[in-house]
Amino acid sequence: MKNKSEHTIQKEIQLALSQSGCSVFRTNVGKVKMQDGRWFDTGLPKGFPDLEGFRWSDNKIFFIEVKNVSGRIRDDQIRFHEFLQSHGVIHGIARSKEDALKIISEDLVGYGY
Repeated sequence: MKNKSEHTIQKEIQLALSQSGCSVFRTNVGKVKMQDGRWFDTGLPKGFPDLEGFRWSDNKIFFIEVKNVSGRIRDDQIRFHEFLQSHGVIHGIARSKEDALKIISEDLVGYGY
């Protein structure tokens, strides 16, 4: 299996989930240095997953962290996983569109962690 980029996998997941009765959104996070030297931070918590969305059938929300086959989970991502898990929120790590479909179709809490 070719080691696809996380960006490519993310696009494949967004398409597959959209075709499977979900709305899915990419979470843009990071910091940017402004022209005046100040840093702009998106404000989302560290470890916030790459994708979030909901199923049209029941409006249940889900979060998906996208990794390629060699991608490692960071400590802040593990802490966010623990937070989601403590509230029973559907979430997991997807290394393919098949993983993502499994997470949302089986109501998995913490798949791949």
